[in-house]
Amino acid sequence: MKLAVKLIVFIALTGVTLAAGYWWGMSQSATSAVNSSGEESNDGKIKGKTKGKTKGKTEGKILYYRNPMGLPDTSPLPKKDPMGMDYIPVYEGEEPAPGNLEVKISVEKIQKLGVRTEAVVLRELARTVRAVSTVQADEGRLHTVAPRFEGWIERLYVNTTGQGVKKGDALMDVYSPDLITAQHEYLVARKGTQLVEGGGLEVQAGMERLAESALQRLRNWDIPEADLRILQQEGRIRQRFTLHSPASGVVLEKNAVQGQRFMPGEMLYQIADLSHVWILVDVFEQDLAMISRGDAAIISIDAYPDKIFNGRVTFIYPTVNPDTRTARVRIELPNMQGLLKPAMYGRVKLASSHRKDKVLAVPESAVLATGTRQLVLVDLGGGRFEPREVKLGAHGDGYDEVVSGLEAGERVVVKANFLIDAESNLRAALSGFGHSGNGSMPEEPEEPGEKQQAASGSSPAASVSPPPSAIHRGEGIIEAIDRANATIRIAHRPIPSLKWAEMTMDFRVSEPALLQALRPGQNIAFEITEKSAGEYVITRIQPSQDSPDARPGSNDHREH
Repeated sequence: MKLAVKLIVFIALTGVTLAAGYWWGMSQSATSAVNSSGEESNDGKIKGKTKGKTKGKTEGKILYYRNPMGLPDTSPLPKKDPMGMDYIPVYEGEEPAPGNLEVKISVEKIQKLGVRTEAVVLRELARTVRAVSTVQADEGRLHTVAPRFEGWIERLYVNTTGQGVKKGDALMDVYSPDLITAQHEYLVARKGTQLVEGGGLEVQAGMERLAESALQRLRNWDIPEADLRILQQEGRIRQRFTLHSPASGVVLEKNAVQGQRFMPGEMLYQIADLSHVWILVDVFEQDLAMISRGDAAIISIDAYPDKIFNGRVTFIYPTVNPDTRTARVRIELPNMQGLLKPAMYGRVKLASSHRKDKVLAVPESAVLATGTRQLVLVDLGGGRFEPREVKLGAHGDGYDEVVSGLEAGERVVVKANFLIDAESNLRAALSGFGHSGNGSMPEEPEEPGEKQQAASGSSPAASVSPPPSAIHRGEGIIEAIDRANATIRIAHRPIPSLKWAEMTMDFRVSEPALLQALRPGQNIAFEITEKSAGEYVITRIQPSQDSPDARPGSNDHREH
């Protein structure tokens, strides 16, 4: 009986030992699977395949997970940020070296980001300056009718503004006592000359001078020679005189009213010859250096969208409008058909070249403006990219001159550089925080006396730094720029991180220098951060090569 009991106990112990061994082995396998994938569901089962391998290729061990918005925040386990975006895994070999801002990205990730590079080469830096313009009458072809004597208007022949006239056409009949008096003086002097024909030569010469003086006074009042000949030949005094048009053109201004009294020098008509007109172009201050006399100009007038007018720059005005920060440039055009009318609105393209020799240049989209400096991302090959500071010179059509920082033949990133730059900024931030590689955040420096408090068992209140403001990225088109107030109006596409629909908004920029190389109509990418409750400020902005198929909506929305 005792032998049977011992046998049963032995068999039970053996079963328990085998079950415990089986359980321990399964636990180790599950733990290994969790460590390799870094991801486990709530019920303890492994979720998905091992992340250490992708299509048979080993990515390496996952060190930690970083914030997808580029903030210095990491996690040892997968998680989501407040906007619902997954944290990005950082594999072994991708962690930043201390002080090294070089970014290494896998080929698969480069393809997903759509990274595109372009070689830095020498090119002729041409630029097309676009500006608005208005049609104005040629100031050298303006004529004013302003009599030099006092009188009254008895009859008007040209009685409407805009009426066309030809040189010599009658404008009005006038009555003037001064003209009648001058005619009387001439006739009296001529009659006196006849009476003293038998007298001395000195007396005859005096009477002739008196007659000529009266005749010259009429000439000084712009009385036509034909009227003076009638006075001389017939000796008849005219009570009314007709004033004639001094040139062919149209009446731009008419102040004459029938029966009106006018004074010497008072303007009664302004007549403009519009067979030749001026195009006055408002050019922004920063574009003036690109323009010179003789540059070709292509003018399109809103009233005639199917017509193109060609001309050349004839004059650059020496002053700048302090309100709009623009200077005027003049283009002269023939207008024999009379299509161009004063005050018509148009647009001008001025083709200019800053210099004739070739310069080292990069596309505008390659430049990352930070406000105080300009950066480009240099492709070092093998998925490695290096942020490098450059000094820029003149701007051309889509290109910037590189004064220093790059050499010919180097390749720079022209698309998706914002995303790579965010990676570079993250690594710089982690390096500055002293990341230890295990996903933990650095410890706060101990204040004086903390060690004594720790030794005595006291627990000082934790010092929690306020979280950094989130960075939101968007794209859109520049509507207007106010450099004086450091603001910009952008018609942007939807910004998912803020749940904003497409709209037009005014933004302030953190640094006025960010607006230096921008102009209305450009496609841009930008970053904004919330400076105060409800107020978002642009911290970074750059031109984008992507052209949207449709312009964002024009719902006006402004942040205050």
